[in-house]
Amino acid sequence: MTDTLSSLRNLPAAQFVEVGDGVALATYTWGDPDAPVVLLVHGFASSTADTWLHTGWVRMLEREGYRVLGVDQRGHGGSQKPHDAAGYPVANLARDIEAVLDTHLVDEALYAGYSLGARVGWQVLQDLGDRIPRAVLGGVPDGIPLDRLDTDQVLAYARDGVPVTDPATQSYIRLAERVPGNDLYALLALAEGMRASRSIDPDPAQAPQQPVLFATGSEDAVMPGSRRLAQATPRSSFFTIPGRHHFNALGSKAFRLAALEFLRGEKSFVGLTTPEAGR
Repeated sequence: MTDTLSSLRNLPAAQFVEVGDGVALATYTWGDPDAPVVLLVHGFASSTADTWLHTGWVRMLEREGYRVLGVDQRGHGGSQKPHDAAGYPVANLARDIEAVLDTHLVDEALYAGYSLGARVGWQVLQDLGDRIPRAVLGGVPDGIPLDRLDTDQVLAYARDGVPVTDPATQSYIRLAERVPGNDLYALLALAEGMRASRSIDPDPAQAPQQPVLFATGSEDAVMPGSRRLAQATPRSSFFTIPGRHHFNALGSKAFRLAALEFLRGEKSFVGLTTPEAGR
């Protein structure tokens, strides 16, 4: 509890960025304003604080001399939470990231995204080109976004408290309710908007051209999809996070250190699995 309270106290006041369709996004910065920037983009039903601050990533990157820029994606954290699915296609979420960089006057940034943030990162790498010279994409599957979520059951649960029976949907509900302030209607709209977007199947013609480190937990069900995306990316490396599943991979010290070395451009991790002792 003490560590959590300390982390919350270290979350700076949000700086709001209004994007093209009028949605206000909460952003947070740490470190020297003139230092190289690492942009952090969180996962579904999470936030900058939950994904990156509480797990030690912000502290590590700031200590290494980076300027850290975190964004709460629309529908999450301190950002506005529209209930219209039309606002949540992948292209919109990628444009949000571009608006954040423009508003903060960042010409170039390294990118680290996890889960939803990694899926958005796949699009950002294509759209922003040289502005994102290197990226870490953690826990990213291929295929249709949030395809396993039963949206009818989520809606019935949110409106009338009808118990959710689908196991995968139960997991999403638990994830959403774990973070204070989450809005089930906004997250449902996000799921519907993402599912209506085109898939990010591993088409080499659409793959990012920058160096990308794909990292996925050894116990994560999305591992096969992550590997397919890595195989489709011409300058990819792959890091298997030992002994971790989708929801605890970010707490892995091995993952943090692998990502740091990759962002520095110091090391390739193709086929490498860090020993269990590094967790």
